Amino acid sequence: MNSVVHLIPDTLANDIISEPIRKGFGRGLLAAGKLDENVVAACADLVESTQISLFANEFPERFVEIGVAEQNLVTVGSGLAAMGKIPFVSSYAAFSPGRNWEQIRTTICLNNRPVKIVGSHAGISVGPDGATHQMLEDIALMRSLPNMVVIAPGDSVESEKATLAMAKDKRPNYLRLAREASPVFTTKDTPFEIGRAYVFEPGNDVTIIATGVMTYHALVAAQKIFKDGIDVEVIHCPTIKPLDTETILKSVRKTGAVVTCEEAQINGGLGGAVAELLGEEYPVPLKRIGIKDHFGESGNAAELMEHFGLTATHIALAAHEIIEKKGAKHG
Repeated sequence: MNSVVHLIPDTLANDIISEPIRKGFGRGLLAAGKLDENVVAACADLVESTQISLFANEFPERFVEIGVAEQNLVTVGSGLAAMGKIPFVSSYAAFSPGRNWEQIRTTICLNNRPVKIVGSHAGISVGPDGATHQMLEDIALMRSLPNMVVIAPGDSVESEKATLAMAKDKRPNYLRLAREASPVFTTKDTPFEIGRAYVFEPGNDVTIIATGVMTYHALVAAQKIFKDGIDVEVIHCPTIKPLDTETILKSVRKTGAVVTCEEAQINGGLGGAVAELLGEEYPVPLKRIGIKDHFGESGNAAELMEHFGLTATHIALAAHEIIEKKGAKHG
């Protein structure tokens, strides 16, 4: 399958729309429920916030309100999966998997139950809610679990596709969703498959690998750098586990330099996963953009993106820096 998708001209159009990624999840779950009566859902008292309300209103007989009891939320999901159902369980990522990781590990992953765990309001874009609610460690937590699939869609359109794909997947899944509206840079025709990464813009000088909302910023950075005469290859990596090693290694063998981008802790996140892969298979200069061993802070989303160095400008600077290291390595 061709993994190259040309997106930059459309992505950076002036009239690009924004929408919360979680809205795509709500639409996707409703569609999945209409396709398969075994799809069921449960929530920990956050029906509207996580957008599981669309499903709950349409299929009240297939929905359970657990209340503020996140450990119970996932264990109920495991029981439903054991009985042949396809359960989606949603809460804030700070609480699920933040509060109930052990129950996810023991009742879901150890038994390989196909529960779909939806962690909304992840990342620093939760803003004024502050460090307690800005879940930055969830990718690392979930990636470490055997049998668990980890997905961070780039926008609401892809989130809808991911939800439909998860309903058909036979493994435990974690879907990471942001709170704030973010640019919609994919279309209904943009491919999505669990376990696949996609080259959104081909290039030869440096590879930028991004996940979640950071892919849009990576594309903006690529356009900035192109004006400097640098040819950037942008890889969108919505599935962090299992990692699409083939697409990543093919790109890195061509460019010889890598920048990773995520709105999460770089330790154990996408940056960690790529570093592990390259350390074993093809060591090259690597720069990781993300949260560097800090908790979040209160502030609006734009302020925090700038404060933690996650904007397109910071990505562009990192690309320049890593290209210089590549030159020094081969000089």
